[in-house]
Amino acid sequence: MSFRHRTLPVTAFQQNCSLVWDDATMQAALIDPGGDIDVLLGAVKELGLALEQIWLTHAHIDHAGATGTLARTLGLPIVGPHEADQFWIDALPQQSRMFGFPEAEPFTPTRWLHDGDRVRVGGCELLVRHCPGHTPGHVVFYEPTTRHAFVGDVLFAGSIGRTDFPQGDFDTLVRSITTRLWPLGDAVRFTPGHGPQSTFGQERRSNPFVGGT
Repeated sequence: MSFRHRTLPVTAFQQNCSLVWDDATMQAALIDPGGDIDVLLGAVKELGLALEQIWLTHAHIDHAGATGTLARTLGLPIVGPHEADQFWIDALPQQSRMFGFPEAEPFTPTRWLHDGDRVRVGGCELLVRHCPGHTPGHVVFYEPTTRHAFVGDVLFAGSIGRTDFPQGDFDTLVRSITTRLWPLGDAVRFTPGHGPQSTFGQERRSNPFVGGT
């Protein structure tokens, strides 16, 4: 088995949805399908993949907006986030109206995730880290063979997630980054929820919010 991934920016927020798959079995999952379902399913078809799961880092509209529709129409399980984001899931219809998104269908995750859990796609297993601060139920997915993490809106190239939303907290977010992400190693490359990839080592050195930690 070999773990593969492709970044698919979606919505007006240019959110990095990640299509991840095992190229031995061609079984796939979508991380954070925020919208533009035709784009997402077009990539699945182009690559000849069997889409089997939806994984969520957190429940903000630009990350979760298309989840309910995809899960219902394709019969897919929804994995994540942590249940502390339930109130954000409940608010998705309101979020869609506020930001001019198509109406988000409500959903209930098939499985909530907790720190230390594991998720699988085909023969590939990823570690789950619970990283609150941007939202209280935010999780991160880490694939050890490629040393790649999908961090949602916890960490960006040169920045960190906003903490001015309900139940966001700056100190909690910095603690999540330094205690849950940095121990995975400086060599880890990550796909953030927006913008370009970076490495944990690069951000430890130069990120204005968490550099030098």
